[in-house]
Amino acid sequence: MELQFLGTGAGQPSKSRNVSSLVLKLLDEINEVWMFDCGEGTQRQVLETTIKPRKVKKIFITHLHGDHIFGLPGFLSSRAFQANEEQTDLDIYGPVGIRSYVLSALRASGSRLPYRINFYEFDESSLGKIMETDKFTVYAEKLDHSIFCVGYRIMQKDLEGTLDADALRAAGVPFGPLFGKIKNGQDVVLEDGTKIVAKDYISEPKKGKIITILGDTRYTPASVRLALGADVLVHESTYGKGDEKIAKAHGHSTNMQAAKVAKEASAKRLLLNHISARFLGRDCRMLEKDAQAIFADTKVVWDLEEVEI
Repeated sequence: MELQFLGTGAGQPSKSRNVSSLVLKLLDEINEVWMFDCGEGTQRQVLETTIKPRKVKKIFITHLHGDHIFGLPGFLSSRAFQANEEQTDLDIYGPVGIRSYVLSALRASGSRLPYRINFYEFDESSLGKIMETDKFTVYAEKLDHSIFCVGYRIMQKDLEGTLDADALRAAGVPFGPLFGKIKNGQDVVLEDGTKIVAKDYISEPKKGKIITILGDTRYTPASVRLALGADVLVHESTYGKGDEKIAKAHGHSTNMQAAKVAKEASAKRLLLNHISARFLGRDCRMLEKDAQAIFADTKVVWDLEEVEI
């Protein structure tokens, strides 16, 4: 499981940062890639990665500001050009209005897609659990931005315990059907009368990962709730230390406020993105260092950077 950042800038592209988009790679878990926001130029950024567009099965939109959605029509059209690969349907989750935006852009440009898009729109009254599969659950909650905007909490369900094959062989269990029975929790008796108790050879279930990906927001308790115990919290950092007043006026957060959220939520790691173009290399190091004074495991991320979870 990895996060890869396709765009980490705020508002408009700069020479070093594209606008908002990131992907959660779940290739080992479910052979899918999930995208969060799709700012202008996202399809170009994808070309710099190993991401296969057809593997992107779900797109989650935080809000309808242009730097988070202007790349959608282009990406969806490019995904259709994978003529030598299987065309697979795609789900888009986002605020009410995302369906109208996407379909209008495709219709006006005469774009025809060889796959189906399933839209799942929500407003303030329909948040909470927005998606569940046998392996993942996704929650959304309203943040505090200048327009309706949400953050997402992605929860991987606990993983089953693993079978200790070496210990079974040492106990005299022949490889084959008996291994399957034991893996399913069934005790077995060997030909020599030895009883094999399944639970003695299966590890404890492994806790699933929690990833929190927030849209644009002022400091709000909702961010803390979404990030409780998260393995990774992705939080915007449009502004820096001392910029609290202007951040509030524009519906954004500072690096220090993001660090405060991570600390209050007892998150394990904080990744800062949505960085203003006025912050250059040295400034970004200061953003990171200042935030680390509140939450030690803080990192400012860059375009195309990959983070293992």
